[in-house]
Amino acid sequence: MSAVDEVQVSEDILEAFGADKASFVAQMKARAENTLIHQLDIKYVEFHRDRVVLTMPVGPKTWQPAGILHGGASVALAETAASLATALNIDLTKFSPVGMEINANHLRSKRDGVVTATATPLHKGRTTMVWDIKVTDEAGKLICVSRCTMAVIPNQ
Repeated sequence: MSAVDEVQVSEDILEAFGADKASFVAQMKARAENTLIHQLDIKYVEFHRDRVVLTMPVGPKTWQPAGILHGGASVALAETAASLATALNIDLTKFSPVGMEINANHLRSKRDGVVTATATPLHKGRTTMVWDIKVTDEAGKLICVSRCTMAVIPNQ
């Protein structure tokens, strides 16, 4: 199975972006080059208007000095999920999603493996969106819960 086949993208997203799945996924990956998404090896799993799922490996790049997942890495993963989810719900030719506020509760430590962030909407308005993000381990245990408020700002 190719990397594109592993990513789920809803038909309404493909229609809104005027792309087939391979083109959409390639465009998303190209936009992530030379960003924190790329540096943390964040991978795309699902793109739907009401659900975005991403994964991130846990290891030296994402550890704090004690050798466990850094809370900031969990927050970066959560905000990335919220940002992408917001982007799927706005006209990117006119608006951009930017983080306004994020909070996180770190519930469990993690030394290795993979964590998965799942973002679902709490509020989808014209100028702000609020997303609930759950970061889990491979067994589905909660590692971190986060809420992220995104501003929808006009492009300059």
